[in-house]
Amino acid sequence: MRYYSFDERLHEGRIVVDNRLAGDVARVFGAIERERFPVMSAIPVADERIGWSDDVSMALNNSSGFNYRPITGGGTKVSAHALGQAIDINPLLNPYISREGAVSPPGAVRDVSVPGTILEDSFLVRLFESMGWEWGGRWTDRVDWHHFEKRL
Repeated sequence: MRYYSFDERLHEGRIVVDNRLAGDVARVFGAIERERFPVMSAIPVADERIGWSDDVSMALNNSSGFNYRPITGGGTKVSAHALGQAIDINPLLNPYISREGAVSPPGAVRDVSVPGTILEDSFLVRLFESMGWEWGGRWTDRVDWHHFEKRL
């Protein structure tokens, strides 16, 4: 798909998801392109630049989908990412905050005035939710502003 990055130029990237969700993701990234919502990058975590590391991907502010890993916070349950049923967008601008207040990725700061930050009333949240996706920004026990998932 195509997206505008923070350099205001059009880029091409890939988000790997369950093939049953590919149409939803294409629709979302079509809207991202039309709205010129900046996305830093869209590089699959399997790419050698990321090396299957969620930490590396998030530190690069990379937007990604499939990543075979457990849920954040430990445990053995696999995440929605491991099923190809989740997408993270601009994690450095839209961090995960644990129940204890830990911020991930480290150094991430949420500033709603910065382009690329996902807001509760944004077209992005409305579009994802209209297709049955859940936004981690609405969770009450923790918050994950960069995370969208649709369990099948």
